[in-house]
Amino acid sequence: MHIVMVIGAIAISVLLRSTQIPATLPWPQRWTRTLGAFTLPPVLLLTTALAIALMGPNGMMLGMTVGGVGYGFSVLLLGGAFGWLLVLMVQGMRAKAAAQAYPLITLGTVQARLLKMPDCFAGHVGLWPSELVISEGLIERLTAEQLQGVLAHEQAHHYYQDTLWFWILGWLRRLTGWLPHTEALWQELLLLRELRADHWAATQVDPLTLAEALLVVVRSPFIPPTAQVIPLHDQPTRVETRINALLAADLLSEERLGQLLAEQQNRWLSGGLVALLAPLLLMALHH
Repeated sequence: MHIVMVIGAIAISVLLRSTQIPATLPWPQRWTRTLGAFTLPPVLLLTTALAIALMGPNGMMLGMTVGGVGYGFSVLLLGGAFGWLLVLMVQGMRAKAAAQAYPLITLGTVQARLLKMPDCFAGHVGLWPSELVISEGLIERLTAEQLQGVLAHEQAHHYYQDTLWFWILGWLRRLTGWLPHTEALWQELLLLRELRADHWAATQVDPLTLAEALLVVVRSPFIPPTAQVIPLHDQPTRVETRINALLAADLLSEERLGQLLAEQQNRWLSGGLVALLAPLLLMALHH
């Protein structure tokens, strides 16, 4: 019976990952749907594996013996998930420790670590709380207004705790890379994360100024990010999408944006609660 539960969880996960998300939706709705399609399958698989591991390899369910194959698979899945979690946690701690070795500076009301290099770089490093790292080259190349836009963009990442959440999402990505559309959904989440931060910044500075700052950064040499780093630098294709969104921005007020994101988050949490509890409730059928 345990192997039936595993096969059922995998089938549902594949079905959830096969959901088409219209690209014409506003980005808050696209964010929630993409996040749901990306996270619900691994959550379902992990909770199913946890329920099977707690029930053990012996017993009966619905008149069927549970067997050891599904139990063994579940234990391996949970062990691998925990191992990956430890690896990524160590990487995050090392990244933050490295960032803290840089001198601390104040830019207006924002504190950042100064990276002494001529290339353009700005990004949050580490898990929670993350450290903002910014290079001398970026400060020298940008105007005061453009730098303010970059700092507003980075403050959005800090507000949404993107380094922490994308550390968790990156963990789920590694666990379920074999499921369909994993990489496409991951790339969509990266784009929507930046659109969200750009939208936040555009409510505080001129969107055109922020778009100009993005052009300056994307034309500079790219620094491959280390673990748990969210850099301002982005892929050219995503930067083009971000700039087009800024130039055609239909900006929502901060209050309205918060309400809309909260509504979408509640829908995602409802689906997540079902995926979390359904396998655990099946434990009542085991004896």
